[in-house]
Amino acid sequence: MTGPSWRAAARTVVLGVVLSVCCLVVPDAAVQPTDVALVRVTKASGVANTPDVIWILAVGSDARPGQNMLRSRGDALQLVGMNTHTGAATAIGVPRDSWVSIPGYGMEKINAALFFGGPQLMAAAIRNLTGITADYVMVTRFPFFEQMVDDIGGITVANPRFFYDPALKSNGFKKGPIHLDGYGAMAFSRIRKSLAGGDFERSANQQRTLRGIQARVASQAERPGFIERGVLTALKHLGTDVGPAELFRIAQAVALVNPRKVTTCVVPGRIGYAGAASVVFPDVAQARRWGRAARADARLERC
Repeated sequence: MTGPSWRAAARTVVLGVVLSVCCLVVPDAAVQPTDVALVRVTKASGVANTPDVIWILAVGSDARPGQNMLRSRGDALQLVGMNTHTGAATAIGVPRDSWVSIPGYGMEKINAALFFGGPQLMAAAIRNLTGITADYVMVTRFPFFEQMVDDIGGITVANPRFFYDPALKSNGFKKGPIHLDGYGAMAFSRIRKSLAGGDFERSANQQRTLRGIQARVASQAERPGFIERGVLTALKHLGTDVGPAELFRIAQAVALVNPRKVTTCVVPGRIGYAGAASVVFPDVAQARRWGRAARADARLERC
């Protein structure tokens, strides 16, 4: 595939893989600006990433109605890198209950960083774990995610095993290809207590959801105005401190990613206890190896 066809395919796939988790690709819908925010990360001297690479930390906020989504606990955590020169992209999933060092607060679950200090502290905690400093943090509420999935007509995911949750999905998700509406995609991405691998499998399911969104967006890309309408609508409802030139740079990075060079991994570890709290003890050494390997070029050969 070459020329315009390749560019269209690349743009479509990455809009699904990367921007969908950030909830940027949505048809016209009544969405409030507080449902999605893009925050530039403040960086200290000497920690900048390679100019060709953009890293976005995507966070699903666990905020309840009336709560500030930028100062609530984070749920889905995906660190996504894109290389504008090579077309490579990597998504590193981080289990929300990972027991890590949060600057200024000691050892805590990593999802508490958003509550303690907002997107900037969330980015700092992820940097401590992976060695990668995000350029931007994208935070969104789950109801916005549900509506986005409904608005694109639902998604299909490849589910490796049956699982259920009495509160979120009592009849469960069968093994194999399954079609999900917005609520189903949210439940599929959030259930963990009934999964043998807990947080690790949930993060992997979040990445399966992203691939499902990717495929759906790709299948609709030829519909006149679908991509353009989605991006323009999202920008209209996006709360951000990022200027037009930076937004253009992000969009440019998205357009240049090669879908054949996208790798998704989840930080491994073990489940245990910190006091009375059930936590994940992440394999920090592995997370940092991935960080060193991917930081400069957004490329991981394998997990």
